[in-house]
Amino acid sequence: MRVGVYPGSFDPMTLGHLDIAERGASLVDKLIIGVLENSSKKPMFTVEERVRMLREGTKHLPNVEVCPFSGLLVEFLKEHNATIVVRGLRAVTDFEYELQLAQANRNLYPAMETVFLTTNAQYSFISSTVVKDILHHGGSVEHFVPQKVIEIINQIRRNQHGSSDGN
Repeated sequence: MRVGVYPGSFDPMTLGHLDIAERGASLVDKLIIGVLENSSKKPMFTVEERVRMLREGTKHLPNVEVCPFSGLLVEFLKEHNATIVVRGLRAVTDFEYELQLAQANRNLYPAMETVFLTTNAQYSFISSTVVKDILHHGGSVEHFVPQKVIEIINQIRRNQHGSSDGN
């Protein structure tokens, strides 16, 4: 069985992430979306919220599983008997960084291969950073994230707003 891992912070999930997940899932028997819990970053959404977004956003993909992880990617791969890493590229600048990571990881785990998928042009400008900035300023992200993710974001915001009112 060919098991692949699509790792990232997914803070939040975007249509670009969904595009890579769908295409990556077609290349392997099982695709695990690894949601990185990075203690050095301050995410907008908790790892649990991000896992929920990805599970809802990829429900239509029967061979996709979503799991949180921390630590080294190669250890996560070994834990799940995976040898393929799926990464999305939006621009040449992404490639330089991703190539370095792929080479370092391959040095640590020679059995792994990294597959780079270029993002569809219609999503090439979308990033979680852009989505967070729009959300922070109260804008609409309907053209940037899946509808199910918008519903989760709205629910999270209602819960946060409600708890700050003492409800």
